[in-house]
Amino acid sequence: MQRSFTDMTGRKIGIPYPPKRIVSLVPSQTELLYDLGLDAEVVGITKFCVHPESWFRTKTRIGGTKTVHLDRVRALQPDLIIANKEENTREQVEALAMDFPVWISNIQTVDEGLQMILGIGDLTCTAAMAAELITAISKGFSQLPGSSLPRNVAYFIWKDPWMCAGGDTFINDIIFRMGWRNVLAGQMRYPEVSPQMLADAGVDLVLLSSEPYPFKEKHIAEISKILPAAKILLVDGEMFSWYGSRMLKAVSYLSDFLTRSEP
Repeated sequence: MQRSFTDMTGRKIGIPYPPKRIVSLVPSQTELLYDLGLDAEVVGITKFCVHPESWFRTKTRIGGTKTVHLDRVRALQPDLIIANKEENTREQVEALAMDFPVWISNIQTVDEGLQMILGIGDLTCTAAMAAELITAISKGFSQLPGSSLPRNVAYFIWKDPWMCAGGDTFINDIIFRMGWRNVLAGQMRYPEVSPQMLADAGVDLVLLSSEPYPFKEKHIAEISKILPAAKILLVDGEMFSWYGSRMLKAVSYLSDFLTRSEP
């Protein structure tokens, strides 16, 4: 049976329903597909789709999120490809869309992450499981305690050059939900930043993400030279930026992190 769907960018696609050969180009959405019980249906993932480990070891890898090997995808003959507007390149997605149905997510907030889960549930005939997951995530975030202390936060995602999360990102929404202020909220995507810019913004809490750049303890001293008055903490990037079923695990992590980050 053929059915039509509209993705999160407004594109309409038609797929054989339910799809039996799915390729995921997005790590957080790959984990979601697993949690929706779609083991047999998922035939291809990226090299960054590390959860679940069993899939990482056994599923066909089709390259990176921005370096998809189109020939490998074509060889799998998918009846559905799941992509993301930010994480995948437009040129590669358009090339794949010429031959296969591609459903694209576009996520900047927790609420949009929940919409994505609902959409993929509909796409894959797992709507009931998706609804249960959405209810649990929504309840968790509704109970997330806000910070007792307003903080001016800079969330670092890259080094050489230094780059931080801007205002139109999922990370920004997480920061807001924790009761903090992202000092880069007025800028888009992931702007390059200078020490003077951050000093002028009054940053008092720096979060160094584990991904995409793998910040370690040694980088804390480096940032301290730039922002000597700020508190600097390493964070699990998956908990701040994965917008699939990982959000369910993120709630307890973020709650505990709020406690650890208080003076």
